[in-house]
Amino acid sequence: MKIQVIQGPNLNMLGVREQNIYGPMKLEDIHSQMKAYAEQSKVEIDFFQSNLEGEIVDKIQECLGDSDGIIINPAAYTHTSIAIRDAIKAVALPTIETHISNVYAREEFRQKSLIAPVCAGQVTGFGPFSYHMAMVGMVQILQEIENMKQAQAAQQGQKPA
Repeated sequence: MKIQVIQGPNLNMLGVREQNIYGPMKLEDIHSQMKAYAEQSKVEIDFFQSNLEGEIVDKIQECLGDSDGIIINPAAYTHTSIAIRDAIKAVALPTIETHISNVYAREEFRQKSLIAPVCAGQVTGFGPFSYHMAMVGMVQILQEIENMKQAQAAQQGQKPA
């Protein structure tokens, strides 16, 4: 199983920007914690961050045939990007949207996600722990998919892939 983590604009500035909202933890620290959980769960994990919408769309498309699930923090693109939404819908991989801050307790324009309706779930407002919660959820989703495939193969008298 492989999970692709995609980080949107300004997340490379974690630990520097608006610590009152996002806290002091750097993106590399969040990724280290996610990697540790992935290793415990015997899951491969890759990380990608971009401030550019088109690069994020490209990365989502690259996940098709390469990854089993996506965890994405589209950051400001959450509220504006039909392109990212369409890319997630097109690849049809289990996707979890996550945010460090509680976007529903912030400015009104942040309270509408264009991304959430095409995702399996959304985790928001738990600080950096939001990413851990997304990892737990994604591992569970991928294990359920694998169990279903094995059950279908068993019913058909085939060996699981």
